[in-house]
Amino acid sequence: MADKVLMKGNEAIAEAAIMAGCRHYFGYPITPQTEIAAYMAKRMPKIGGTFLQAESEIAAINMVYGASAAGVRAMTSSSSPGISLKSEGISYIAGSDLPAVIVNAQRGGPGLGGIQPSQSDYFQATRGGGHGDYHMIVLTPASVQEMAELTIHAFDLADEYRMPVMILADGTIGQMMEPVSFDFDIKPAPEKPWATVGTGMKRPHNVVNSLYLNPAELEQNNFDRFKRYEIIAEKETMYEEFMTDDADIVLAAFGIAARVSRNAVLAARKEGIKAGLIRPITVWPFPKAPFAKAADHCSSIISVELSMGQMIEDVKLACECRVPVTLCNRVGGMIPTPNQILDAIRAAAKGGK
Repeated sequence: MADKVLMKGNEAIAEAAIMAGCRHYFGYPITPQTEIAAYMAKRMPKIGGTFLQAESEIAAINMVYGASAAGVRAMTSSSSPGISLKSEGISYIAGSDLPAVIVNAQRGGPGLGGIQPSQSDYFQATRGGGHGDYHMIVLTPASVQEMAELTIHAFDLADEYRMPVMILADGTIGQMMEPVSFDFDIKPAPEKPWATVGTGMKRPHNVVNSLYLNPAELEQNNFDRFKRYEIIAEKETMYEEFMTDDADIVLAAFGIAARVSRNAVLAARKEGIKAGLIRPITVWPFPKAPFAKAADHCSSIISVELSMGQMIEDVKLACECRVPVTLCNRVGGMIPTPNQILDAIRAAAKGGK
């Protein structure tokens, strides 16, 4: 068994990024993700990398844009208000078909809100995040170990599909400490013949750009990009099922909400209620198939969220309104307890199909 290290989730992301070959980090401090920047500030100079605390979140994402265009693995991180400031740059990265990794350790909102955990940036992440027609691959870790694993996976996905990948975490997972194994099989970064690395007068110049003044050309680029998204949805959708085979009540939850929900499922089973859990690991692309399958046999689905109800819309779409879908939630930095979720399971069980 590989040795494990006790680390915060934010630190695990930073170390995993370095292992994945990221040598260029650009960020700006904001609670509760500042440990990522602090870790990179300490480690990057020792390994010949670049750490730069930009003058703003807007500057940081545009530095990622430039570094990625030059063909290197680059990353930034922030928390909810900071991600909003990065949104224009993320759209430019998507429009230029560049790989990049963006971390969002979510906090409560809207506005400045608070510094406690939240999942209320779901719409922002899964519906693009900025202007125009585009998507990011969005990964949702539920443990410190997954913070590391999904970070490495994020860099691989970003390079394979030439698009931004977001790690949609939350303040709890970022701040909590758990043992982490870094025994990973790291793939080498692929060649990037499109990168703007100079030509040596041996080939035509590469141009990285998101501006297309010819409407027909811009239309075709969007059509082509969305064909790629269809391939991603087919090949890269990730989820975990827990006790769903015979479940009458199915919970839907990701991140920290999924960890609490798992305990509620076990408690419900002790009471004779057949409960189960579907945990999306990618929320874009959203795992529609397991929810459609669950709707064939369950009586109801409960979406457990740290928001006013955002993922619930994707759950309803996946179920095609064949079973009732209800919300169990806390907001403002509050986290539902297993007992709160268990009460929702009991109420659904009494309601029947």
